[in-house]
Amino acid sequence: MERIGLIAGNGTFPLLVLDAARAAGYEVVVAAIKEEAFPEIEGRGAASVHWLSLGELSELIETFQREGVRRAIMAGQVKHKQIFSAIRPDWRLAKLLLSLTTRNTDSLLGAVAKVLAEEGITLENSTWLLEPLLAKSGVLTRRAPTDEERKNIEYGRAVGRQLARHDIGQTVVIAESACVAVEAMEGSDATIERAGQIMSSLRGDASTLSRALTVVKIAKPNQDMRFDVPVVGVKTIEVMQAAGATCLALDAEKCLLLDGEKILEAANAVGIAVVADRA
Repeated sequence: MERIGLIAGNGTFPLLVLDAARAAGYEVVVAAIKEEAFPEIEGRGAASVHWLSLGELSELIETFQREGVRRAIMAGQVKHKQIFSAIRPDWRLAKLLLSLTTRNTDSLLGAVAKVLAEEGITLENSTWLLEPLLAKSGVLTRRAPTDEERKNIEYGRAVGRQLARHDIGQTVVIAESACVAVEAMEGSDATIERAGQIMSSLRGDASTLSRALTVVKIAKPNQDMRFDVPVVGVKTIEVMQAAGATCLALDAEKCLLLDGEKILEAANAVGIAVVADRA
């Protein structure tokens, strides 16, 4: 039975990968990031679970080598701001950080993938075992986007493509073809919440700007499917509803619906339209 490694960040994404890998007949060695991974990863039938700090790159490599891991998957969010927080990088990660000309997600995780490969560990696509959960093309909910929401999507995609080209963020929030919020280090949920706060701060019942928000979440132009793949879950719908967002636009075949049909059920229940278009 082949052993594969799982580098687990936060959220349910790593749990789904672990379950899918075991169902496919793999033994899974989990490297759970202390600052991010959910404790539930302990009880999912992994061959072993090793809790490592975000800064312990050498320990990660040595653990996988000791456990006979030659292929690994990186799943779950690692908040970009964690890299700049109180973690103590080991010599290998410190050297890697010093070598980067930019410290965006692609350059950082791409460099980690390169170091792993040099040590005989291949990083596979994070969606490798979860392809049925990738968003299919078309309107996914009972309600299709309105004409106004379609205009927001078109504009949001244009803005989002520029952000993604520079690896700044994946999410933009639009109201009546005006950009209300863009994602940087804070993450998608915080971006949507901030957009809601901005709209609620507008004074008076009447406004030249519609309060209804459209959330556009896109992949990068040359999305590396090994890491930082766009994901949404039921929580995304809950955050959108609280913020006053009525439409969610995704990239087909590039965004994971972590909770599967439950996401669409949640969206249908509150009248949020979800649509996936090919990039």
